[in-house]
Amino acid sequence: MNYKIAVIGLGYVGLPLAHAFSEKYKVVGFDIAQWRIDELESGIDRTLELSEDQVKEAMANGMEFTNLLEDIADCNIYIVTVPTPIDEHKRPELTPLVKASESIGKVLKKDDIVIYESTVYPGATEEKCVPVLEKFSGLKFNEDFFCGYSPERINPGDKEHTVTRILKVTSGSTPETGETVDRLYASVITAGTHLAPSIRVAEAAKVIENSQRDINIAFVNELAIIFNKLGIDTEAVLEAAGTKWNFLPFRPGLVGGHCIGVDPYYLTYKAQEVGYNPEIILAGRRLNDNMGMYVANQVLKLMIQKEHKIAGSKVLVLGITFKENCPDIRNSRVIDVIRELEEFGTNVSVYDPWADSAEVQREYGLSLIDHSKLIMDHYDAIVLAVAHDKFDDLDLETLKNGDNTIVYDIKSKLKESDGKL
Repeated sequence: MNYKIAVIGLGYVGLPLAHAFSEKYKVVGFDIAQWRIDELESGIDRTLELSEDQVKEAMANGMEFTNLLEDIADCNIYIVTVPTPIDEHKRPELTPLVKASESIGKVLKKDDIVIYESTVYPGATEEKCVPVLEKFSGLKFNEDFFCGYSPERINPGDKEHTVTRILKVTSGSTPETGETVDRLYASVITAGTHLAPSIRVAEAAKVIENSQRDINIAFVNELAIIFNKLGIDTEAVLEAAGTKWNFLPFRPGLVGGHCIGVDPYYLTYKAQEVGYNPEIILAGRRLNDNMGMYVANQVLKLMIQKEHKIAGSKVLVLGITFKENCPDIRNSRVIDVIRELEEFGTNVSVYDPWADSAEVQREYGLSLIDHSKLIMDHYDAIVLAVAHDKFDDLDLETLKNGDNTIVYDIKSKLKESDGKL
């Protein structure tokens, strides 16, 4: 069959996927943001998932970028890769998913397939998205049109585990649709595919992947708190324990980003909806959500021990992205450290050569300092929050405000520091 694929949402997930499919199929990349379309048409991908050459290569293969529905009306495969965040009450925010489904419904035709990649709780595709598709298209599910679910596994900033090199879970609303969806992905995913028996199984698999990581990180974060009270080096303990062949190599830290810090809440929401109150998952979430406050209080404690006047002191935070060597600031928990330090009256400066200043200002109301400002000032405390390789060249000694300056290393990257997780 000759497929023409529309990828809805051109962020960290959608753009690399569209690029992969463009090597074999006609692809239209759809995004509601005109600025995103304009940037991509000029070869610029601010997420840095694709190089300028890759973007232009995709366009040379015939890929188009648009925010007009009429430009995707002749597609027969629609792949949805929009964000699925949580709201201020930590409940699933499905508005982007519903809006995308409304848009597709307006152009959906007989025998078309809609595939969702956005992270959801088990059942969301068929309970929330399908009724919207039916309403706006006037078509009947599993008679006139069909659905699939293939959870995204993009790891932002990872140039080794790119979209085609990560095994893909696939599924369909009927056995035949599942086979079709699986063959479609298998044609571009070199790592292979795994066809799940149902959409709900594939949805569940996605949320437990990141819930498992969240719980494991929460465990080592709790160990870090305990060992700190015992005066034991956590990193040394983990290194010693890691000599056993089946010890899992997790490290303490701030847990943010678009997946690990969000996905567990999708699963717990659905669990509570059916009458079960999850304990382990939510306990892990609570612990990880409080790590920013814990780090800030450790920094303040060390400053007090060195007789710093807290109010009015200068604190430098290195890094605002949610992980190293990546411009992604979504759900970065470094902001929790910053806000807690500011609550005590410190003057916090944030430096991150990876992050986009305008995006940080828009998302968190923070003004990043540039390199010239960084090296002109001196600080009473320095917090290494993100382990960017670009920080390797920083001479922290020149940034200190004397020998009493506190250096706190969240990522255990520095050889010497006054404190670390």
